[in-house]
Amino acid sequence: MSLDEFSFIATWMRPLAHSCPGALDLADDAALVPGPGDHDYVLASDALVAGVHMFPDDPPASVAHKLLAVNCSDLAAMGARPFAFLLTLKRPGELADEWLTGFARGLAEAQERFGLTLIGGDTVSGPGPLVLSATVLGRVPRGQALLRRGAVPGDDLWVSGTLGEAAIGLRILRGLALPEEDALGFIARYRYPEPRIELGRRLIGLASAAIDISDGLVADLQHLARASQVAAVVEAERLPLSEAARIVPGARESALFGGDDYELLFTADPAQRSRITALGGELGLALSRIGSIEAGEGVRVVDAEGREIALDRPGWRHF
Repeated sequence: MSLDEFSFIATWMRPLAHSCPGALDLADDAALVPGPGDHDYVLASDALVAGVHMFPDDPPASVAHKLLAVNCSDLAAMGARPFAFLLTLKRPGELADEWLTGFARGLAEAQERFGLTLIGGDTVSGPGPLVLSATVLGRVPRGQALLRRGAVPGDDLWVSGTLGEAAIGLRILRGLALPEEDALGFIARYRYPEPRIELGRRLIGLASAAIDISDGLVADLQHLARASQVAAVVEAERLPLSEAARIVPGARESALFGGDDYELLFTADPAQRSRITALGGELGLALSRIGSIEAGEGVRVVDAEGREIALDRPGWRHF
């Protein structure tokens, strides 16, 4: 296969977006459209496909939650508050009515949790896997959206929450054996991600650039560094791991490459350290400084002595 996901977008899709400045060259978490008054609209779209993003025995309510959460996470990375969504559902003929009922109930719970309302979409039936797609709309103060391209050399690199637990949850669903109490917590992190909507809003004026972690810390940091035309250094010893994750073999690798965390990765001037720490306290959310931005390009991960750790894989790619 000659074209991977990102070269396909760059070669064939990006030219189709050149007439719209708010498309941001298809290089950010979402698109910006001027709205009324003092706000811009922010639009994000993401899909879940059975056999790719979900297991056959995933509870339908968890699938509904994740569908909305991953889109809301894109909006959170731009500092936007979501308010509405459109849904497209392709139903395979063998999908039971009970599954659809559970999915609809899960949507109702998730949309209330994230401050959303369903405003339209499409439903079809056909062969092949279940396919779900949501387009989420949000608002952000005009001209203040957080973008991937604002990082500068000397900035600190921060991340919210803890990393790697969702990837461990996926490993458990694929056969990794852990004590049941621990296993259930990791699986919940995988099935029920929590978009950092309020954090994103509060980072406006503090962060210089931001992205959400969906494909893995290293992979998404590469996107941010490329957009900002800088290099990034991650200090492996600073990666925020939960106590439960620390005892799991491969936890650091899950934190670096695993994906599905949906935490916010952001940069900020060192002068903002005290304000960012205070914000984490206000939100009851760990905000960890894990590295820095430098001149150059690419992403390096270093150990406690500053020695570079070889990276053998960038993170998740669709093709």
